[in-house]
Amino acid sequence: MAELSTDHLLGIKYITPKDIELIFSIADNFKEVINRPIKKVPTLRDVTIANIFFENSTRTKLSFELAEKRLSADVINFSAGASSVTKGETLVDTVNNILAMKTDMVVMRHPNAGAAAFLSKHVDAKIVNAGDGAHEHPTQALLDAFSIREKLGDVKGKKVLIVGDILHSRVALSNIFCLQKLGAEVRLCGPATLMPKYIESLGVKIEPDFRKALEWCDVTNMLRIQMERQETKYFPSLREYTMQYGLTKKILDSLDKEIVVMHPGPINRGVEITSDVADSEHSIILNQVENGVAIRMAVLYLLAEKIKR
Repeated sequence: MAELSTDHLLGIKYITPKDIELIFSIADNFKEVINRPIKKVPTLRDVTIANIFFENSTRTKLSFELAEKRLSADVINFSAGASSVTKGETLVDTVNNILAMKTDMVVMRHPNAGAAAFLSKHVDAKIVNAGDGAHEHPTQALLDAFSIREKLGDVKGKKVLIVGDILHSRVALSNIFCLQKLGAEVRLCGPATLMPKYIESLGVKIEPDFRKALEWCDVTNMLRIQMERQETKYFPSLREYTMQYGLTKKILDSLDKEIVVMHPGPINRGVEITSDVADSEHSIILNQVENGVAIRMAVLYLLAEKIKR
């Protein structure tokens, strides 16, 4: 059987287009599994997975946990807020203590960029990056591209617009890498203050005019404004941001073509997207959530294949 070219999922930057296609083909099978009356398979029955979250997360953590349980893995959940990390224990010591309990795989979210890559060099377990700072969020990018493929038949040749807080978004960076590896064209739109200075060196264009950007794209991915990561004011007010970059049904209906609307969640309804857009036939937001479980099942399954028994 084909296998991943890497022993960990640390970021889209480190995997190949072939890896992505392999993950998608396995996810297709698991999508069928999770839509059966009995949604469980015994595939990872002898594998123990630790979910270690040093940042709050609801959707990603639930999605990983559900994926693990659908595969019959044993699951340990670890929350950093109530742990010895707050007493000064190092990341490597914390994880090694968990691995001493015979854990095979670690799914980790951490506020610092590069934490997952650092951990992969220092502990003996397969590492899945569930988000590291404003760096990468690989499984989100995979489920986003998988959702585009499901809706439009292919990702290659599609025009994808990412709107909003690019500067603080690990979702944007992983999406850019993933979409480009699959042959899509990517443009960005949002306040100039929320565009990283290096971003055009990645081969993406910035379109400051939201209307023009929407007329260009086949798919728009609406990111939320990450207030919790912003130490200074990047725009005058949320109201003004919404007036310039908020997606409404009126704007969608005035376009001369239909576009697909995505959002990685959680949605700030009435800020980057209105409720009537989020709940419209244009939106594939709930499909993204469902596909997230299938994609994470595929990633866990493929990495488990590499565990030396």
